[in-house]
Amino acid sequence: MPGRHIARVRTLYRRILQLHRVLPPDLKALGDQYVKDEFRRHKTVGSDEAQRFLQEWEVYAAVLWQQANEKRQNSTEKALFGTFLSEEKLNDFRDEQIGHLQKLMQEATKPNKQFSITESTKSKF
Repeated sequence: MPGRHIARVRTLYRRILQLHRVLPPDLKALGDQYVKDEFRRHKTVGSDEAQRFLQEWEVYAAVLWQQANEKRQNSTEKALFGTFLSEEKLNDFRDEQIGHLQKLMQEATKPNKQFSITESTKSKF
């Protein structure tokens, strides 16, 4: 069973990073770093917490997949990513999780984004 669990975690991790490719570059960089940190931070949690962790990330992946498909179908409109958290869901979070969410929100809504990633149109040769 442990091998099956590891395979599930790796598959989900790769799927999320692949889904992040549809995000704007600054959100992709922020999201990739957040996912890497969260998966690392939860490597040694107990099985109940690990199960809940995976379920929540699977929901995130499903929502992002749906939003990416909507973006492809409506390529002329600006894509919106993310979802609002209900008060009920927020009340389930520990103080540490609320702090992480607050930091993530501040980074994602900064007017001068920390990540300045642009594609070069000049040839390197």
